[in-house]
Amino acid sequence: MNSLEELQKPIADVLEEYKQQFEETLRSDNPLLQQAVNHLLQKKGKLVRPTLVFLSARLFGSVNQSVYDVALALELLHTASLVHDDVVDESDRRRGQASVNALLTNQIAVLVGDFLLSRALHHAAQTGDVKVVDVVANLGQTLADGELLQLANLDDEKLDEASYYMVVRKKTSSLFAVAAQLGVIASGGSEEEAERMRRFGHLVGTCFQLKDDIFDYDTKTDVGKPAGNDMKEGEIDDLVAFTIDHEGIEYAYWAMNEFRMMADGLIDESRDPAIVESLHSLVSFMAERKY
Repeated sequence: MNSLEELQKPIADVLEEYKQQFEETLRSDNPLLQQAVNHLLQKKGKLVRPTLVFLSARLFGSVNQSVYDVALALELLHTASLVHDDVVDESDRRRGQASVNALLTNQIAVLVGDFLLSRALHHAAQTGDVKVVDVVANLGQTLADGELLQLANLDDEKLDEASYYMVVRKKTSSLFAVAAQLGVIASGGSEEEAERMRRFGHLVGTCFQLKDDIFDYDTKTDVGKPAGNDMKEGEIDDLVAFTIDHEGIEYAYWAMNEFRMMADGLIDESRDPAIVESLHSLVSFMAERKY
């Protein structure tokens, strides 16, 4: 069971309900805003983070409306960060289609991102749990901090491994960690169980980012080049060649597999076998995915 669709089967009914609630929360009577929202809804992504929320909830409890609100809050916050990132990076593509800023304008994209952020905070508040609101609010701060760190590192000619992992933790792993943690909390799990899954989510998110970065540099993949808007074609070719010559890709695969093994070791094998298997498959998917 390595495909995303296969591992999502134990929560297929929950994901369908989630999709309906996600579309409902984005409805607006503002035509310009609805145009942007409809565009975003055409490509919803792989639903990896909501999947992690629901699997974590099912591992230690049951899916209730608070779990749905957590999943909605995190995906809305993630989507808002992507819309804002595209403005910052001056990107014109997102998930195989035009970015919101390319379709409309930078000004509109920023306001759309603000709308998504406000809806995220609304759903966090709907849980009625101050801890959930606090964690989501802190996550928004962490994501912004990670983006700023990455921008600062662009001018650093001596970027080290510790700095790289700091950006990964803030920009990517933090969202996966919170998804797993709050899935447990919203379903009624204990603080100890939530902390264990937070660490699991962090490791899963790190695998996810490492695989993304491998795609950027590994010439055996369909991508094979880093996406740097401010780099010339020759500079990109030189960077790829340097990475390959210094066995950077092999090292990244080794590191990813280390994180993968640690993540597998944190799954509570005494729980529902179907959910346990899906969580192991989610870890495998992160490391073995082809896209």
